[in-house]
Amino acid sequence: MSPKQQRGEATVELLLDAALRVYGEAGEQGLTVSAVTKASGVSLGSLYHHFGSIDGLVGALLMRWLERLLGEMVTALERSRTARTGIRALVHTYFSFIREHPEAGRLLHSSHADRLGMAQAKQLRDAQEARLTPLAGWARRYVDKGELAPLSPPLIESLVLGPVVGASRRWLTLGDIDLDEAARDLPERIWRSVSAEAG
Repeated sequence: MSPKQQRGEATVELLLDAALRVYGEAGEQGLTVSAVTKASGVSLGSLYHHFGSIDGLVGALLMRWLERLLGEMVTALERSRTARTGIRALVHTYFSFIREHPEAGRLLHSSHADRLGMAQAKQLRDAQEARLTPLAGWARRYVDKGELAPLSPPLIESLVLGPVVGASRRWLTLGDIDLDEAARDLPERIWRSVSAEAG
């Protein structure tokens, strides 16, 4: 990698880190071009050169953290030996991620992320295909083994992750959910909804 490329990558990292800090301190309304350039020390021209707009920067930031979260979830699944332990590992991994990275969690569960997801659903899905394929493969494998109900992988994903995402969003925004309680109780309740025995 050339020195110019290294400087470019360092600039991108500075902007992404600063954008998350600004978002954590000032929320969506405070996440502006001027706030990010001030927090990062990077010029306005560099921000536009690398990301095109503030929306481009936020989109890249969302993808960065979504990839990290999905990567940790896939690792948790790969270490599990049964569908049931896989569900427990997914729930615990998701909640641990949210606890360790609350600012990123707020961004991933924000209305901005929802709007981007709706506007660019196919593009986001295509970009994440390498990460999502192991989740779908995991579901298919345990459907074939007779541990999971014979449902499509997207439906299994919705049944497994829907309650986890909902609980995380409430913890991040309202604070009226105890994540320890959720981590203890949700895996078994989710398992009942997708277990082949439940069908």
